[in-house]
Amino acid sequence: MADVLVVTSKVKKLIKEKGECNTSAETIDVLSKAIERLCLKGIEAAKADGRKTVMARDIVIEHI
Repeated sequence: MADVLVVTSKVKKLIKEKGECNTSAETIDVLSKAIERLCLKGIEAAKADGRKTVMARDIVIEHI
């Protein structure tokens, strides 16, 4: 298993409070992988712009 990049307790709390649902361990893994992909794309965008700082504009979230 890779590093967990989300706060598991916060994710579980949100899902429980907003949807009255439980959260599987696989959900946390998928969210962490999605965060990793977003960060890597942000890094690429910052470097392509000649920056060493990832900015909000570098993080592109599609279809929410």
